[in-house]
Amino acid sequence: MTEVKNSGVTRWLSQAPTAVFSGYAMVAAFATYFCMYAFRKPFAVALFAGEVDLPLLPPINYKILLIISQVMGYALSKWLGIKVISEMSGRGRALAIVVCIGAAELALLLFAVTPAPWSAVWMFANGLPLGMVWGLVFGFLEGRRVSELLGAGLSASYMVASGFVKSVGQVVMNQGVSEVWMPAVTGAIFFPFMLFFVWALKQLPAPTAEDEAQRTRRVPMDGAARIAFVRRYAPGLLFLTFLYMFLTAYRDFRDNFAREIWEAVGQGGDSTIYTASELPVAFGVLLALALVYVIKSNRRALIIVHQIMIAGSVLIGVSTLLFQLGVLGPVTWMILVGLGCYLGYVPFGCVLFDRLIAAVGVAATAGFMIYVTDACGYLGSICILLYKTFGQADLSWLDFFITFSYVTSGLCTVSFLISMVYFRRVVGPDPA
Repeated sequence: MTEVKNSGVTRWLSQAPTAVFSGYAMVAAFATYFCMYAFRKPFAVALFAGEVDLPLLPPINYKILLIISQVMGYALSKWLGIKVISEMSGRGRALAIVVCIGAAELALLLFAVTPAPWSAVWMFANGLPLGMVWGLVFGFLEGRRVSELLGAGLSASYMVASGFVKSVGQVVMNQGVSEVWMPAVTGAIFFPFMLFFVWALKQLPAPTAEDEAQRTRRVPMDGAARIAFVRRYAPGLLFLTFLYMFLTAYRDFRDNFAREIWEAVGQGGDSTIYTASELPVAFGVLLALALVYVIKSNRRALIIVHQIMIAGSVLIGVSTLLFQLGVLGPVTWMILVGLGCYLGYVPFGCVLFDRLIAAVGVAATAGFMIYVTDACGYLGSICILLYKTFGQADLSWLDFFITFSYVTSGLCTVSFLISMVYFRRVVGPDPA
């Protein structure tokens, strides 16, 4: 795909009312990332039952091996993305998205024709390019007056898409497609839609002078700029990164083992539950983040975002306690822990660092810190998977998830509070 300069659509968008521009950008970003999930998550709805033997390792459940392999590739992609995404300019973003997703689909095809356990190598290869896609898409959206709205719309994509593509994967298998071919077939269904929405995304005009005046100019960051930023705000960034490791691992565990958890609470027979349970979660998070848009002060918005995230981490622990006491049913509980998780998780990928950069007045890119926290987050996800597999193999999925809910809630609440106090001091009070 060649770079489009001053296309008719771009010129129209540059002159369109804010509501029209926002709606277009939100749909294009939402749909692009939604399609990406069709290449990442459908395999998780399959059972892939049985254990496989690997050299120098004890027998391991085949599905767990596939999940660990994909997450390892995704985590490595995030580490690479710290440099790639933070240094990338607007030129070539759209082509990079298509190349990344195309490589992921090729890996799924090779996964289908490679016998277990060596097929797990292709799940690693599948996750490796996909970890770049978020930063590439968000690069079209950051640094605008309406970034909260656009980021919230983009974030809603993975809250809804994960359940939806699992439902599609289940339907594909119900049509007679085998477990190993289902991921590639599901991806192929979404590929042409992905191409169209990437084309639509790259028609967006660059941020205006007014955008830059309100949200600080966004520029690529070289190694020296990245190191200087981290050193300057290290205490707050350290706590945000630490808690994000647990939050990412918790979100990933709930997502990857949704089938096992739903079956444990007696809801495993309904294929629509994966989508239906995520819709109210997406709506709640969208509403919370959209409210941040009306706050013009970047300093005040940064604190409000922290308070939203604290409320989310508290909700995880409280709703889990009410579920164990029998006050909440399993469906309500899963929705509430999902809402709590995503209220803490989603701002990292769209609002938190966008407002932080604007509040401190540094010329930078939010993609840098998004990928720093993501890289550490998926490392945490790998550690939790390995701990559950080899350290708590006899503990049921449900019992492990309940314990994990309390740990995540407690650690994240404390860390969010420390981060909020730190950045409140750093940015100071609003000017009179």
